[in-house]
Amino acid sequence: MVEFAEELGTQLVRLQRLRERNIAQISSGGVDGAAYVCLFRLLRDGPMRSSELAAMVNSDPSTVSRQVAQLVERGHVERLPDERDGRAFVLAVTQSGRDVAAAIQQHRTEALGRVIEKWKKEDRSALVGLLDRFLTDYETVRPDLPDQRTGNV
Repeated sequence: MVEFAEELGTQLVRLQRLRERNIAQISSGGVDGAAYVCLFRLLRDGPMRSSELAAMVNSDPSTVSRQVAQLVERGHVERLPDERDGRAFVLAVTQSGRDVAAAIQQHRTEALGRVIEKWKKEDRSALVGLLDRFLTDYETVRPDLPDQRTGNV
């Protein structure tokens, strides 16, 4: 198991570098590429408070606040009164945000399609299935947090 975990870690670092490069390429119009994570989460889960968004994207509230400010400034997200608590606000995606997200998704889908276009259908299916399984388990186990059972990190 350890030898596979080591190699998996190496491949994940490699993937992260590629992802960061791609995010830098889509970062335009003064919006940090990482802010798009917030945009896509709001699209997926609907309007929510900034604190909820921070928890959903596994980030600290101050980072999310800066990212959301960029999205609001560009008109991709708006702050609306929270119907449950008139003193608070929820963040909602605007039509401009939906348009930007659609363009990013189209670009991403086309790029990934080119990467796997020569793969056999069963290989593409296996990759998607195993990656989903891995990420679901990763979110459940949270290996980035100390192991409460053994005290290991």
